[in-house]
Amino acid sequence: MSLDAPAISESAALNGGLDGHIAFAMTGEFHRNARAIKQVRSLTSAGFSVTVIHLSGSAPAVSLPEGTSIVDLTRPNGKGPLFFKQVSRLFLVSLASIEADIWHASDLYALSACRRRADESGSALTYDAREYYPHVAGTVGRPWSRWWWARTERSGIRRADSVFTVSDSIADALAADYGIPRPHVVHNAPPMQAREDKDHVSGLKERTGQNGPFIVHLGQMKAHRGGEGLVRAMQSVDEAQLVFLGYGSEQSNLEELTRDLGLSDRIHFLEPVAPDEIRMAIRDARIGVTMLEDTCLNHRYALPNKLFDYVHAGIPVLGADLDEVRSIIARFDIGRTADPSDPDSIAAALRTMMHQELQQRWRSNLPQAAETFTWESASQGFLDGMALALKRHAR
Repeated sequence: MSLDAPAISESAALNGGLDGHIAFAMTGEFHRNARAIKQVRSLTSAGFSVTVIHLSGSAPAVSLPEGTSIVDLTRPNGKGPLFFKQVSRLFLVSLASIEADIWHASDLYALSACRRRADESGSALTYDAREYYPHVAGTVGRPWSRWWWARTERSGIRRADSVFTVSDSIADALAADYGIPRPHVVHNAPPMQAREDKDHVSGLKERTGQNGPFIVHLGQMKAHRGGEGLVRAMQSVDEAQLVFLGYGSEQSNLEELTRDLGLSDRIHFLEPVAPDEIRMAIRDARIGVTMLEDTCLNHRYALPNKLFDYVHAGIPVLGADLDEVRSIIARFDIGRTADPSDPDSIAAALRTMMHQELQQRWRSNLPQAAETFTWESASQGFLDGMALALKRHAR
């Protein structure tokens, strides 16, 4: 059996196997979304056929198994409630021509349209609460905005036959907020066996032309993700090279700050790689950084993909001092935490983490963490939730 097709658990097996058609709607760009890619691969491996409906972008298509089709939608302009309404309308039009046994909303923006189609067809509805949406950074200090998003989520989440999320803290919060059964926690962990082609994936040394040691920051560069503090911290981490491997709305600001501080020879901004190539792309790094700032409950409760990517690449982690991130780093003793809003705190942690004895200790502990958090394990809860939803609407 493929590592992307975990054995169907007992509860799923009781449903007579997993088959049927899933409409998998998501607002982000599917080919950049590691979580969605893993979910679709597991669903098709388990016997489902899947139609992915997403807002297309510029990322190259990833390899997907037979039984998967993609519907590309053009991303509308705007943001906030206006953007939500435009996206909902796009999904409603697209989903109208699709028949499905399960309507899966991969984010809050797709939930309303999926709920309507589920109600019209009498089929199952599932929902992946990948963020604690009413409490994201954009609602801080905006109580009416928070109320609006909570109201929007409530109307769909209570109809859902299965709900998924990324961390225990968010699962507990959603259950308390909406009076629903505790969602299935599906960690954003990679599979144990990497899928990448090692012969064509360049490492940090090759891409930067430097010898390191390398500190790597994966993923999007957005406000309140610790990018500015990390750049400023590099002023006093003289021996290292920092690599931002990703993209985002704050990239130009971080590049300008890098130039202003005279750090362009030691801070590099590289284009992102495909999700399947991350492990090999960061193999040269000595430290992996995740620095969400404690500006909202969504950040406090988050378990970012990049944390698990570092673990599976065998790289010690410098994490923000937040509930879920701190818990994993301390439980397995695989790195340090720092205050993401304080460059001095970040710099002190980075300098300490360069010590060879600590590196050896943390690297010896990383395999246990990697074996604990795998997609093979995480996907069990996802498939179980899908099986439960299917059973509730069996015809």
